[in-house]
Amino acid sequence: MRKILTAVLLLAATACSVSGATSGDTGGEGKTKLVVGYQSKTINTVTAGTLLRSLGYLEKRLGGKYAVEWQDYDTGAPITAKMVAGKIDIGSMGDYPLLINASRTQSIPAARTELISITGYNARGGLNMVVVPPASKARTLADLKGAKISASVGSAGHGTLVQALEKAGITDVETVNHQPAVGAAQLESGGVQAYAQFVAWPGLLAFQNKGRLVYDGSALDVPTFHGVVVRQAYAKDHPEIVDAFLKAQIDATRYLHEHPLQAAESVARATGLPPEVVYLYNGRGGIATFDVTLKQSLQAAHEHDVTYLKRISADFSGVNVASFVNDAYLRKAYGPAYDADRASTVNPAPITGKDTVCGVAVDDPKTASELWLNGESETLAAATPSCLLRQVAAAKQPVRAAYVPDTATGTRWFADKSVWLRDPAAAANARFLPFTTEEGADAYRKEHPKTEPVAYEAALKGAGGDAR
Repeated sequence: MRKILTAVLLLAATACSVSGATSGDTGGEGKTKLVVGYQSKTINTVTAGTLLRSLGYLEKRLGGKYAVEWQDYDTGAPITAKMVAGKIDIGSMGDYPLLINASRTQSIPAARTELISITGYNARGGLNMVVVPPASKARTLADLKGAKISASVGSAGHGTLVQALEKAGITDVETVNHQPAVGAAQLESGGVQAYAQFVAWPGLLAFQNKGRLVYDGSALDVPTFHGVVVRQAYAKDHPEIVDAFLKAQIDATRYLHEHPLQAAESVARATGLPPEVVYLYNGRGGIATFDVTLKQSLQAAHEHDVTYLKRISADFSGVNVASFVNDAYLRKAYGPAYDADRASTVNPAPITGKDTVCGVAVDDPKTASELWLNGESETLAAATPSCLLRQVAAAKQPVRAAYVPDTATGTRWFADKSVWLRDPAAAANARFLPFTTEEGADAYRKEHPKTEPVAYEAALKGAGGDAR
């Protein structure tokens, strides 16, 4: 594992020349050029990438004097390589790649980068997961001893895998370095026994019935996030461009909060991902919380990750996170509410409304669930997972997707892919309890021995009966 990560770090260092730096270059007709590197399928970055591009907010804010070039990649590593070479000015990537980006650029004045905003985060780590084939006998991470696990080495998903394996005391696995799509194909063909990736790949494989969740990154309880970096020299030369980018990102974040279904469908069209998968992460109460502010908890998580990278790679030189983070540009673009919003960890886009089946308000984010029916342009809010089951049972239209939060971690997941327990002593609205993994359900049963496993179809039938 260490050899693979070292190779990735060295690969990122191969483009150390900055002779082709874009700062000051023109994009034709005398326009100042901005090159933005993004990852279209990494949907936790859409407010600085896919969605932002489709909305056209950046170009509108920049006006006719500037030319924007968008470059799409599968992971953060090639974005970092091009930033080192001065070929990309602004890029977005996950927490581990951000640290590698900083490590590779800090000693090169023309390439040195700064972290200037966040796209989205999950406070417990739920953006990264490990899946196995649906027929796999593995029920927990420990069952993967001796297995081949696909990961994009140096990515956020790989970082979660390494930490999870160490926490579980597992050392005899082989990590195979793949691009996300290649690893997914390898999982399906049997070339690997498990697949550790970042948003949205685990959800996609589960939705397609090509993967079953065996490890939810939320079990680590360490924040994971994606952020935006800019080449410091470019920002100093063109502060007006950085200001426009951040304001456009704020605009895109607001649009995502106010029009979550439309945003999900827009991202789906641009990426080829199913809208139901995009909405799992990016919808109301989604796995990802979209908030541009550079929160202290995320900086602390980055400090934790620095220590970890040093332990697993002798070639990682370390990063001074405090000097890497620069929220001066964001403070200016954001306005006077910045400090208050930076201190808040409340999801700005919760599931709210009236549960028409259970007849109660939807006001608890820990239990709020959501139903998306075929042909509908709005979702239905459910107060609890049990109420969601009743809505599904009573639905007159096919279900596009039903979403429930994990009882212990809060990770949002597909209702029909969840592991369910029934608590016979609980009130009707709280009787059925979903979990993202069997391991999570087993842990809950140890503390609540009266609960019993129940299949999804049986839970639907039971919840429907409770409603009558």
